[in-house]
Amino acid sequence: MTGPFLAGERALLLDRKSRRYLVSLREGGQFHTHAGFVLHDDLLGASEGTTVRSTKGAAFLAVRPTLSEFVLGMPRGAQVIYPKDLGTILMLADVFPGARVLEAGVGSGALSMTLLRAGASVVGYELRADFAQRAEANVVDFLGPEAAARYRVEERDVYCGIEEEGLDRVILDLPEPWRVVKHAEGALRPGGILVAYVPSITQVAQLRDTLAGSAFAMAQSLEVLLRTWHVEGHAVRPDHRMVAHTGFLTSARLVSADRGASPSEPALEQP
Repeated sequence: MTGPFLAGERALLLDRKSRRYLVSLREGGQFHTHAGFVLHDDLLGASEGTTVRSTKGAAFLAVRPTLSEFVLGMPRGAQVIYPKDLGTILMLADVFPGARVLEAGVGSGALSMTLLRAGASVVGYELRADFAQRAEANVVDFLGPEAAARYRVEERDVYCGIEEEGLDRVILDLPEPWRVVKHAEGALRPGGILVAYVPSITQVAQLRDTLAGSAFAMAQSLEVLLRTWHVEGHAVRPDHRMVAHTGFLTSARLVSADRGASPSEPALEQP
């Protein structure tokens, strides 16, 4: 969204110590902090990048939250996939506008929003009704009705099967993804991609064993480590804290059903 802040949307407020606060704007609303409160009316109609002051004179920079910032601050009932992994999932799955994607284990909707923002149409399978409702609400809250029209969540157990056919991608965030491999073989189109996110390497090993005996090929597994840097004048060093291990990502592509897939294949050589 562009233009001035409007009632009903989110604003990200940053104080002088770069602490971040996600605020849902409404007419007559107030954002309270230890440094006084900020009137929502001071933000409504103002442009991004404006600075507002609290009743005690504290300054807050106001911008619209990015998807990454919203994911980390949004209401949630389940642990979300971190932005560093969400971006990698988009690349591993090669998500494109119009892609038909099945997501199993929608949680609070972080991955759903990422896929929808990339232009995909998403069907989610989720066992818990409260998680499904939260995911749908977060999608509408951040992306609006256009994205919600491309999103459907069903209270279903993906371990029992996949109803959809001709899918472009299947993306899994659940404890036993190897139980979905056979279902994914029948649901994906040839060349379709399976991506699974799991926290432990033993889960990766079991998934890779199952993929090795399936119609999937080109399997690979990886993790993403993110380290930020402290840069202040001549004081340049890695930050003391980093987002290290969060989970492992495994991807594979569906090929001809009469060919067994090897556990892994070498990367393409560059000319």
